[in-house]
Amino acid sequence: MESPGIVARIIEQHRVRPGALLPMLHAIQDALGHIPPEAVPPIAQALNLSRAEVHGVISYYAHFRQQPAGRHVVRICCAEACQAVGGEALAEHARERLAGSGITLEPVYCLGLCACGPSVQVDEIMLHARVTPEKFDALIDVLEAAP
Repeated sequence: MESPGIVARIIEQHRVRPGALLPMLHAIQDALGHIPPEAVPPIAQALNLSRAEVHGVISYYAHFRQQPAGRHVVRICCAEACQAVGGEALAEHARERLAGSGITLEPVYCLGLCACGPSVQVDEIMLHARVTPEKFDALIDVLEAAP
């Protein structure tokens, strides 16, 4: 994908919307998988914002990535309900297991499975409840084995 052209088209599509910044950032990330640093100046110019303001929004929201994600993205719930049933230990296990794997690990604060945590989401599609380190390893084994 040619990112400057894609970014320019997205800016043009969203620039006149009220509150255009967040929809614009979401659209860029959806198209490119991240928000490249070179997208910040044209976004700022189009919305009459400073580059610092745009960068501040990108860096404030954990959802936005400034670097491309790995082949898969695994999110672990870090909210209190999941922490109370082993979420912190699962997150530590996941960090160790995924180090150097090419799979992106992201913390999230609620996947909506509070009654059956700790919970994990794979690639914004599959939700898994009551995830143990063993169940986590089995999920990752499947991801790593896929072409």
